Amino acid sequence: MSSAGGHIGFIGLGVMGEPMCRNLALKSGVTVIAYDRDPAPLVRLRSQGVLSAVSAKAVADKAGVVFLSLPSGEVVAEIVRGAGGLLSAVRPGQIIVDLGTSPVDLTRQLAQEFAQREARFVDAPVARTRAAAEAGTLSVMVGADVETFDALRSLLGMFASDVTHCGQAGCGQVVKILNNMVLFETVIALAEAHAIGTRSGVDPQLLFETLSKGSADSFALRNHGMKAILPGQYPERAFSVEYARKDLSYALRLATENAVDATGARNADGWLRRAIEAGDGDLYFPVVSRLIGRKH
Repeated sequence: MSSAGGHIGFIGLGVMGEPMCRNLALKSGVTVIAYDRDPAPLVRLRSQGVLSAVSAKAVADKAGVVFLSLPSGEVVAEIVRGAGGLLSAVRPGQIIVDLGTSPVDLTRQLAQEFAQREARFVDAPVARTRAAAEAGTLSVMVGADVETFDALRSLLGMFASDVTHCGQAGCGQVVKILNNMVLFETVIALAEAHAIGTRSGVDPQLLFETLSKGSADSFALRNHGMKAILPGQYPERAFSVEYARKDLSYALRLATENAVDATGARNADGWLRRAIEAGDGDLYFPVVSRLIGRKH
């Protein structure tokens, strides 16, 4: 990796990207150079020794490993394939790592395009919350060959407590997309339980606490249910309805490609769509509970 550049690169310093970049800067012992269209996170990271770049290409020019934390596959494609993009700057031996959730077909196409330039494109989407990103306890699902996975594992471990090799290129995205599909469907079920239980005369906090002691217990219940649905708190700059629907669209695309009738996923997509139509697209996605809780 050192032959391809002496720094670690980081592109995209949003809700998840900034704390991941900070952890790399504090733990890796290697200079991190970063880029984001918003200068504010670059200013905040300066005290951790993170250098600012004027463009994504400027990051790639100096880094052997470049991490991407971007909002969608479409943005990844733009950063990679656009004018002055990473494909135009890539060097043999360089590794580009997509930490976001992107379509599987795009991921595999990009892996082939980088391979033609003797570089490697890795899908390593992250799961869990911003708090986990700050604490360095994310879960990362990696699609790469064994050699590349082994080369990246220690760096990924600087912001993740669970790093799983899921298979070749694209397999990390498959697992992450299905993780999110199951999460969204579970949150819909929790919202339905909340509405039904409340109207049936059961205290909703008692309901959720009791569910957590039985077979309905889940990460979604303890986090999205108890920390969002119960108090009715759906802040901005959390995982929004818009982002959730984008990820779910990737799952529905996979279902269609593999001839699976994903009825539960389609139902969840319908609620996310309705939340967007109600003007809640920028809010934390468990806000669908407000719609489900209304009398119809």
